[in-house]
Amino acid sequence: MPSKPCAVCGRTMTWRRAWAKTWDEVRYCSERCRRNRRAADAPDSSRDG
Repeated sequence: MPSKPCAVCGRTMTWRRAWAKTWDEVRYCSERCRRNRRAADAPDSSRDG
């Protein structure tokens, strides 16, 4: 089975039948990581203190 890391937490995601048609587009292991994607994608430039 193919696997890849979550873009936010790095957890290994294993291929699922539900993702068969969109496996190349799957980036997040859970709804929680999808909601928190901004924290991981954007650099922390808002805190230039």
